[in-house]
Amino acid sequence: MLAAKSRCSEPEFDVRHFVKLRDFIYRLTGIYFEEKKLYFVKKRVLAEMKRHGFEDFTSYYRALRFGRNEELLQSLINALTTNETYFFREFDQLAVFAEECLPLVCEAKERRGVKRLRIWSAGCSTGEEPYTLSIILLEMIDDLPSWDARIEATDIDTRALDFARRGVYGLRSVKHVPEEYFRKYFRPAGPNLFAVTEEVKALVRFYHLNLLDGEKMSRMKGFDFIFCRNVLIYFDEKARRQVVEHFYRALLPGGFIFLGHSESLSRITSAFRIRRLGGMIVYQKPEEAQE
Repeated sequence: MLAAKSRCSEPEFDVRHFVKLRDFIYRLTGIYFEEKKLYFVKKRVLAEMKRHGFEDFTSYYRALRFGRNEELLQSLINALTTNETYFFREFDQLAVFAEECLPLVCEAKERRGVKRLRIWSAGCSTGEEPYTLSIILLEMIDDLPSWDARIEATDIDTRALDFARRGVYGLRSVKHVPEEYFRKYFRPAGPNLFAVTEEVKALVRFYHLNLLDGEKMSRMKGFDFIFCRNVLIYFDEKARRQVVEHFYRALLPGGFIFLGHSESLSRITSAFRIRRLGGMIVYQKPEEAQE
């Protein structure tokens, strides 16, 4: 009897509700869920409804769309976004950044007498990527204190950003950190927990950003490198093109953009110069590009 009652008390959420909510989330964020994700979305939506005291989907949807409750909407976005990442992910690509692209940009800037460096980690999740980039800067730029260097780390998930700001990670996140860097840039923070040092944290600034928010995206300017790895796979073609156009404007001429291994800029735009450095394909904004 108890099990049957539990099933009956579960709010209705079928493909009609899924499509309605999916399209609403897409318009706001550019994140698109195919119908094969119905169970994934349903499980998280029902948990959100229970958490916030909604007994039926209709009232929940109305509150999301018309209730002007930003906390309710952000809570759902947090629940629906995935944060699968770890330090030094896609190591070969990071090596090309560190050993090929970073020296090219830094040497060009030094020749011009401009020691300013800006990196954007777009879709930074729980912070492993921007902290990895910070470690690379500390290791690769001998006179880093004389540079105005900063890593801007943004994500749509406020819960992930709060986690990132703490800078404390478990074994799974740090398992691919080279031993030398682990000893140098991490400190014990509890049983099987490790905190990045203040030196690493000092180069990174975290803040909330929706990549489909045109107004806020237009303020992102003057970057030498953009990392947006394994993020565009969650967008459809229209949203990808819109985001990449913003990235192009945000990059300085000669700057580089890095995507995940399964992603390609050539299918989205021809505006970037395709280069092979260190045995890998990289995308660079032409140095003669007009600002």
